Amino acid sequence: MTAVTAHHYRQSAYPSQQQHAPVSSSPSGTRTGPSTYYTAENTAHSTAHSPSHTTLRPTRSNPDPTASSAAMPSRLGTNGMSVAERDDPYPAQSLRKRETEPMNGRPNNTVDSSDSDRRVVERPSNQKKLTIITSQDDGVGRSQRPKPPLLRSKSDYLVRRDDSEPVEGEVREWGARHGFEDHYQSEDIISQLANNWYMYFTDKRHETTGQPKAPNYEIEDWRMRDRLKTVSAAIAVCLNIGVEPPDQLKTNPGAKLEAWQDPFVPPATKALESIGKSLQTQYENISVRTRYKQYLDPSVEETKKFCTSLRKNAKDERVLLHYNGHGVPKPTASGEIWVFNKNYTQYIPISLYDLQHWLQSPTVFVWDCSEAGNILNNYHRFVEKHEEEEQATAAADPNYERVRYDSYLHLAACSVKENLPTNPLLPADLFTACLTTPIEMALWFFVLQNPLKTNLTPERAKKLPGRLQERRTPLGELNWIFTAITDTIAWTSLPRQLFRKFFRQDLMVAALFRNFILAQRIMMVYGCHPQSYPVLPDTHQHPLWESWDLAVDLALAQLPMLEKKESEAVEYEYQSSTFFAEQLTAFEVYLGRGDALLQKPPEQLPVVLQVLLSQQHRVRALILLGRFLDLGPWAVQLALSIGIFPYVLKLLQSAASELKPVMVFIWTRVLAVDITCQPDLIKDSGYNYFAAILKPSEGLPVVNSDEHKAMCAFVLAMLCKGYKPGQVVCNQTDVMTYCLAHLNNDENVLLRQWACLCISQLWHDLPDAKWRGIRENAPMKLSTLTKDTCPEVRAAVVHAMTTFLGIPDLTDEVARIEESIAWTLLEMANDGSPLVRKELLVFLSNFVLRYENKFIVAAFEQLKEEKEYTKYPPTDDGMDHKMGLHYARPENRDEDGFIKATVQGLSFNTVFAACWKHILVLNVDPHPEVQRDATIIMDYVHNALLASSVGPQAQVLADEICKRAQRVRGHKKQSSTARNNIMGAPNSYITHPDPSAGLLKRTASLLFQLPTIWGGDDKSTSSTPLPSPDLTRNLSQKLRYPADWKAPPEQNDHAYVPAHYHVADEPVSGNFGPRKLNEPPSLPLRSTFLDWSIEYFREPQMKPSEAEEPGSTEYNERLWRRSRNEAILRDTQPQKHFAGSNGWNNQLCIMNNGAQPTKMTFHQYEDHLAVADDSNTVYVWDWKKQHKLHRFSNGNPEGSKISDMKFINEDDTAFLMTGSSDGVLRTYRHYDSAKTIELASAWRALTHMVPSNVNSGMVFDWQQVTGRVLVAGDVRVIRVWAAASETCITDIPARSGSCVTSLTSDQMTGNLFVAGFGDGAVRVFDTRLRPQESMVKKWKDDSDRQWIRSVHMQRGGQRELLSASRNGKVKLWDIRMDSPLRVIEASRDTLRTASTHEHLPVFSVGTSSHTVKVFNFDGRELSRMEPYSSFLQQNRGSPIAATAFHPHRMILGCAARGDHHINLFTCASEKPETILNSL
Repeated sequence: MTAVTAHHYRQSAYPSQQQHAPVSSSPSGTRTGPSTYYTAENTAHSTAHSPSHTTLRPTRSNPDPTASSAAMPSRLGTNGMSVAERDDPYPAQSLRKRETEPMNGRPNNTVDSSDSDRRVVERPSNQKKLTIITSQDDGVGRSQRPKPPLLRSKSDYLVRRDDSEPVEGEVREWGARHGFEDHYQSEDIISQLANNWYMYFTDKRHETTGQPKAPNYEIEDWRMRDRLKTVSAAIAVCLNIGVEPPDQLKTNPGAKLEAWQDPFVPPATKALESIGKSLQTQYENISVRTRYKQYLDPSVEETKKFCTSLRKNAKDERVLLHYNGHGVPKPTASGEIWVFNKNYTQYIPISLYDLQHWLQSPTVFVWDCSEAGNILNNYHRFVEKHEEEEQATAAADPNYERVRYDSYLHLAACSVKENLPTNPLLPADLFTACLTTPIEMALWFFVLQNPLKTNLTPERAKKLPGRLQERRTPLGELNWIFTAITDTIAWTSLPRQLFRKFFRQDLMVAALFRNFILAQRIMMVYGCHPQSYPVLPDTHQHPLWESWDLAVDLALAQLPMLEKKESEAVEYEYQSSTFFAEQLTAFEVYLGRGDALLQKPPEQLPVVLQVLLSQQHRVRALILLGRFLDLGPWAVQLALSIGIFPYVLKLLQSAASELKPVMVFIWTRVLAVDITCQPDLIKDSGYNYFAAILKPSEGLPVVNSDEHKAMCAFVLAMLCKGYKPGQVVCNQTDVMTYCLAHLNNDENVLLRQWACLCISQLWHDLPDAKWRGIRENAPMKLSTLTKDTCPEVRAAVVHAMTTFLGIPDLTDEVARIEESIAWTLLEMANDGSPLVRKELLVFLSNFVLRYENKFIVAAFEQLKEEKEYTKYPPTDDGMDHKMGLHYARPENRDEDGFIKATVQGLSFNTVFAACWKHILVLNVDPHPEVQRDATIIMDYVHNALLASSVGPQAQVLADEICKRAQRVRGHKKQSSTARNNIMGAPNSYITHPDPSAGLLKRTASLLFQLPTIWGGDDKSTSSTPLPSPDLTRNLSQKLRYPADWKAPPEQNDHAYVPAHYHVADEPVSGNFGPRKLNEPPSLPLRSTFLDWSIEYFREPQMKPSEAEEPGSTEYNERLWRRSRNEAILRDTQPQKHFAGSNGWNNQLCIMNNGAQPTKMTFHQYEDHLAVADDSNTVYVWDWKKQHKLHRFSNGNPEGSKISDMKFINEDDTAFLMTGSSDGVLRTYRHYDSAKTIELASAWRALTHMVPSNVNSGMVFDWQQVTGRVLVAGDVRVIRVWAAASETCITDIPARSGSCVTSLTSDQMTGNLFVAGFGDGAVRVFDTRLRPQESMVKKWKDDSDRQWIRSVHMQRGGQRELLSASRNGKVKLWDIRMDSPLRVIEASRDTLRTASTHEHLPVFSVGTSSHTVKVFNFDGRELSRMEPYSSFLQQNRGSPIAATAFHPHRMILGCAARGDHHINLFTCASEKPETILNSL
């Protein structure tokens, strides 16, 4: 498959293209990256393109090559099939199955070949994919393309015999164990690895856990709220034909045309009338709805009369006064204008003060006379005088209604001391001609200014055929182009507010100001400078005038043939202008250049607006407009401010199918930014446009029709959001039915998510819609998605269920439905996604508020159970599980172990008791936001309980429980650094520390190795009594393990120094806001999920992410990291022979960690070493510089410890994953920086941990290739979590009565993993088989039943599998063999730790006698070292606490018990300084 450069699809994304290929989806079935559309030409072009471009792999071809593709290319991915899926010989398999296959580790069948070059591309998808592209063409005989720059680093994941030069003295090839060599060289496996390399925990939901970011834009009021109409106009023409005014000397010949009429053509008596009539006609062409009245040679009295009449008729609307003063003296220096007396014997001045008094405001004036600037210069002075008088009058008389004078516009022909042109080739009223007949005047002017000799006269040009209103005619087309050009000139020259005031508020004003721009251009040629108020900038040299001249030239060039066509009936078809096509091309270039990214407004936007009027270019214009809107809210604001909205609203009435996809996209963008468009969608039933497309059977002429249906669901959800009329009209259609049908759409995540959210908005606070939902079985249909592979969909389901609660008439049927919903959602309390758990708490808060009294009862009975548990602890009688949710002492149970009916409480086995216990469980959730919200609900209920009639009894119970808990705790020191000190009522109940947690631990299965969950330094410390001790009754139980299972004595070792908890800050999630402790808890909690989901449609979807843009900082950083990674691999691969035959006792450095190191993990490529102490603190070191970068608290409670740490996403920007013995996994981004570290995700991976003092806590293994976490420990199963979907995808029975002590897996495909057990057994599992059948090999020596300290399968080298047991025996295995290949007696002392290098043939063991030994795989001891201890901590007998190899380099880290130092040793023989400098 040929790679497609990411930036090509932007210019080839629209209708002319025939082939479509959305980028493949993520394995979780979640929404993915930009659908890429490309033509064959673009494909060929991209093949030879410069290798400096990130490539995206196309994965699905268009099933209908003839389909129109007016779809908006977007990142709203369908679950597009991968290459492997498309070539699958079994296409009948469902897409649903295909979605999950990468998670289950099943290799995709593929016939694509791939070389070993693999490249990193971060995906803008649900989980970001590191796409690996083949660098060879599939065409025969083509030359090989240059290697793309971001190929994934060559690593030792693939076995290559020729990837390095042979080392001198190396005598054998390094093959692969277990039969992997041939298997992993198969095209199937290579292609699977290439096509399924993703980054995890990098999705949008991990940034803020569903909290919307503060908008970085302000929504401007783009609507013209104060829209005015010019309803009346007075045309005052003062010509007095035949009489020259005294101050105006007329030349002869001179300009004489007035309104294109010659006043001296007989009969002279009719000339004035003719001029007046013509002028009125010209104005009517501008605005036909305005009422016009001519006043020809008016007297003072007439002027006063028509002015006052004009204002009276117009009321508060705008009036126009057109003044032609060619037959009277020029305006005076004080701004007076002249009219006549009744007998036409005198010129009478009219003061501007009087004129203002008669006309008031709002007004628009057109002054066509010489020295018109005098009027503008004085007008404001008289307005101020009027305002002062009005103010004084109003002050004297409170009832006086003030007259407005402050809203006025002026257009004047020239400035002070300028006379109108008298050129005989021009009309006398040149200014009026420009304002009222712009096209005729522009044609006239063009001919006059044409430097080329031509026989074309201005009169002929003015008669260009056609009608102004018909765009298909020459004259109409020029008028259309003129409108676009003048709009664009104004758009690029004026401030936005002024542009909207002049060009969008009033049709008459818009036309006059548009034509005024032409007047500026023409009159300046003849020495006049037209004036305006407000002042418009000078635009006569704007570059777009050249485009206008070209359009006029092309039109006039056809005039002779057009004349012949009319006179001689010659066949001729007018050739339309290419202006609009060229402007759209310019707009397309803008979208592809940096100007768009710099948020520089495009000059062509007004042209796009005009093009929407034309059917010929409409689709292309809409698609480009869609691409522009995709740039973000700023682009939407620009488009709305220029006036695009009425056009796209009108287009909703169009039935054209080719417009539907792009219209859906545009409306999605608009509503995502400005929801105030809701009423507009109801007008003319515009919402039906989207409801019809949402119909499941409705087809769209695009490949990604499901994406557009998702956008329709979004539009309708926005119509209903907080807007009851929208809800009502939508519920009159079948929108809910359509959304319920789309819940079953397995292919498109976005559609499922927005179908849920649309339903949530349809019935939010609308009982009739909820009853409709009940009739359509909506709750049951929604509940099928509680196990969806996409966390956003699961959260959307909970959101929909939350808004369903609250039908006012709480009948038994309603209560039954709501309770069944609660039962359904409760299992989501164990969901791996904090986003889902947060949304569940919003549901529970609404549920608690709705059934508050029942929760008060449940909380009270919980306290009684708590007391019962503390007074009568459980006995190990094996009947514990039969009590279910509750606890009772033995005498209150029947002989079968069930609680007697006589002692069952009111909340016994009810959903309210279950919900209450889950709320208490979530109070110790590892994610800070989930925990914060849970404490609010808990405090609210406890406060309500205290305020209830049983409050005093509850207080007594709480006091007694707290006293008992404190006695049990033995006055254990309380932590002052707990994350949440929950506020409550100021009484003894609230201020007591939390009691023991037996009951909660039993029900919730949150078992730490603690006397109590709630005591000590647990971050969940609450100031209200949390769950009952009844819930942990298992704490006191001891499992009866086989007598020959030797528990490691170090389990009972006492630490040399007691562990200190919470010594560093605990990272929180992005945008986390702590609870305000001074505010009482209130319900319900407010969900932010919908607002957060809307953000998706505000973000650019069509362009590649920043990291995929060649030249961007992120791209260059990624390029550098790739180069660095390859260099490390290249340098370390040849070291196998040397490392396996030389000593490892060269001490590289010593670092004082400041705390006891118990776990160490090296980053593959960065110089990072993560170190965990024996409590909950993580230290991050730069081992090369021996500098501590950061330390932070992992947040696990006192008594627990960090079990293991892994770096994930190491090929690019790594995250740190930690697992603690309380069963919790946490993932951190920016783990090396105190300023930017954040918790990306946290969840309880193990819930049913078996308590014992011989335990392994929790062990886990991360598989980057599949995105899975294998988790085990003191449980009977090995749990497999998928990071992409944040769900537990399977529980594999461990098939053992003992705990799992170590896990390792095949990092190449993730299909196989190996577990070591406490009884000395080693088992091999294959995840491709059914869970019950997945154990494919078991090794157990009954004579050697020793705790397995470590099992490890190399990810490179020979892929050796080693197990190390506590008695010092290290065994090498081949999974095809029944017995070990080799048994190495590594130590006669107790083996405390063991590590295996990832690709070098060496392993190390740490013993109880303060010794670290390094062996090669032949069993030969290479070195024996004793880690350095400080002078004050010299203890040669202390055991080794931790060892770890660097994954690639010849470096071994180790640390001893009771000492804070980390020792690094190397196999290299040079001096440490030389080695570190060389690195």
